[in-house]
Amino acid sequence: MAWLNRPTAEPGAAALSETGILVFDKPAGVTSHDVVAAVRRERGGKVGHAGTLDPFATGLLTILLGRATRLQKYLMGLPKTYLATARLGWTSTTGDPDGDLTETGVVPGDLSLPTGRIEQMVPMTSAVRVDGERLYKKAHRGEQSERPVREVTVHRAELIESSEARARYEVEVSSGTYVRTLIETLGDAYCEGLRRIAVGPIRIESAGQVLSPLEALSFLPRIEIDSKQAEEVSYGRALPVPPDLKEAEPVLLAHGDNLTAVARRVGNELKSEVVLEPQG
Repeated sequence: MAWLNRPTAEPGAAALSETGILVFDKPAGVTSHDVVAAVRRERGGKVGHAGTLDPFATGLLTILLGRATRLQKYLMGLPKTYLATARLGWTSTTGDPDGDLTETGVVPGDLSLPTGRIEQMVPMTSAVRVDGERLYKKAHRGEQSERPVREVTVHRAELIESSEARARYEVEVSSGTYVRTLIETLGDAYCEGLRRIAVGPIRIESAGQVLSPLEALSFLPRIEIDSKQAEEVSYGRALPVPPDLKEAEPVLLAHGDNLTAVARRVGNELKSEVVLEPQG
């Protein structure tokens, strides 16, 4: 894919000062790290991400540009929405097309997926560390390891269409949920296709756009501040707490169309924890 091998941006290019969240539609067959590296070569400056996708999966990656890399923690925990295709009557050693596939011919009779708060065992192909090493590295050596169990939330799991061979779902899940593991709860089935279409309020329809920090974090409460307050915030000074603001709730401090900082209430003060628009 040509976009992966574009030349490095020249020093001084306009992209070096760009701050925002690039909505990227990842193709299958490349890693999220490949995408981040390609964007960094093309645009220059700081580039990060707010959540990865498996190589076989496609869809929405939130790529953080410039000072927006500081906003990662506010985006990482957002719920994700996927379109998932289950191959019925087959199993996979990894729960996806990259594993060893076996046709069993046993088609699940019940195609409903669990919803609500559930427990999931982390798959061996995950990047979770056990005993200081990522599980997928152990899996590549053919080793087995005790895998942690996590509580996750399946907000909804809608069966869109089905046949004798496949079932297609739209699922919305909490951060950290493994959709391929969810598909395996059907029985003899694996996740043949996976496409992420939303991360919180950010949708795949915005692919190619660079959202401003205010747009990307629109799900957080917003407080308008004046130029004098913006200057105070940029120097690390606290502001008075507005009425009814909850303790420790993150809030956007906006000056016009710009996000000056993300702050939290600490006691009787509104303290900034990430400043995006320093003065001077």
